[in-house]
Amino acid sequence: MIIFVFMQEDYIKLIFGLKLKQIRNEKNLSLFGLSKLSGLSKSYLNEIENGKKYPKPDKIVILSEKLGVPYDQMVSLKLDKNLAPIGDLFRSKILKEIPLELFGIKESNLIEIVANAPVKVNAFISTIIEIAQNYNFSRESFYLASVRSFQEANNNYFEDLEESVLKFAESYQINLTLPITSKDLEEILIEEFGYIIVENELNKFEALGNLRSVLVPKTKTLLLANEIDEAQRTFIYAKELAYNYLEIKERLYTFPWIKFTTFDHVLNNFYASYFAGALIIPNTKITARLNEIFEKNSFDKELFLRVIEHFNASPESFYQRLTNILPKEFNIHNLFFLRFTHKADSEKFYLKKELHLSHHHSPHANETDEHYCRRWVSLKMLKDISKSKKEHEFDIQISNYQDDGMKYLVLSSATKDPFKENHYRSISVGLLINKQLQRKINFLTDSEIQTQNVGVTCERCAIKDCKVRQKPAIYLEQVAKNKKIEIIVKELNAKF
Repeated sequence: MIIFVFMQEDYIKLIFGLKLKQIRNEKNLSLFGLSKLSGLSKSYLNEIENGKKYPKPDKIVILSEKLGVPYDQMVSLKLDKNLAPIGDLFRSKILKEIPLELFGIKESNLIEIVANAPVKVNAFISTIIEIAQNYNFSRESFYLASVRSFQEANNNYFEDLEESVLKFAESYQINLTLPITSKDLEEILIEEFGYIIVENELNKFEALGNLRSVLVPKTKTLLLANEIDEAQRTFIYAKELAYNYLEIKERLYTFPWIKFTTFDHVLNNFYASYFAGALIIPNTKITARLNEIFEKNSFDKELFLRVIEHFNASPESFYQRLTNILPKEFNIHNLFFLRFTHKADSEKFYLKKELHLSHHHSPHANETDEHYCRRWVSLKMLKDISKSKKEHEFDIQISNYQDDGMKYLVLSSATKDPFKENHYRSISVGLLINKQLQRKINFLTDSEIQTQNVGVTCERCAIKDCKVRQKPAIYLEQVAKNKKIEIIVKELNAKF
């Protein structure tokens, strides 16, 4: 991937263009007027102002004389107070770290935007940076948010990766109609890519915590934690095969990641994970199974759980795969994915991962330490499994967001964290109930599925007499108070 970088030459052209445009505006000249005054074509001047061209010395002399600005001032890289922040911005590392090309933004587009309204653009970017700093928005968070936006922009379905999986399976004679085991993939890693698999090493170091694997690239030695189960081992192997088969060089060497140093690390980690999920849970196979579930007039919980267990994958991998398949194969585009973590006997629930397709649905991460709605099935599952101590808890719910006028069919699974004592995690997929979903899923009218009125956080929830409320609706109370003040002020204006 080519990362967006302003080279020195580009920077000089941009600064000259910005200065020329500022001087022209101060002189109350249009581009047409400056063209008439200087004898230089309007199109040529436009290219200069947009940072596409840098004029030759004789042309700078003409502009200097006609605008009444010293030559040295024209070519100086020093900017006045209005443009100085823009210069700082383009000299900084911020724009180098933004994956503009991932979203189809060209360098010329950004230069043109900045050139047309430099002060306003600077104020906007400065505001974004300040907000990020206030919320302790790290570089890693920015990278992850960029990848998440990339997923959402593509409906989380990537045809090239799906085709790569099929070619890989054909090349290595993997039967995608049968469950894939770690042994199937381990053999390819060792025989084809020269891997050495070592167990019982990571557990010697308590400080490694929940680290499941470490690859030593020099010797292609893959170190595995003892606690990983068959599904986790299969996924780790599948990711390693993805890195090798897709010839990805810029990559992470631990699972889960410790830190990202470049955006390519984040994006390639996503590509490898997607490939692994598509290999272990093939498109045609899961699509057929989902059709079987959706065609029933009542929800068959046992069938759904058997489908999850059929694939050699964790519930999280299965739910992640749903977010690929449902938009593509069932035309269900309005959905969200959430992963929560929770420690038994606590009232803290942490939203660690989220994805929203089509629009930002009501359940989303908050950065204000508010309390997520305890009526969510995602949180209920965590409470249930922490008491039952089962391997897997599952439930289904229709969540009714009264304030939004929207309902979601939410499927949720909870499992134990094998690396942390008394810690649990829940994975949920929510599907917006609309005409499209009603056409695709017959069991939506199943009376056995509980409908629950829910909010987003207690602080913003209007539900009365909620037995599981953690905090008063502080935000709504403040809104009501402000509205009352507004009415009184309006009455006073009318009276006097």
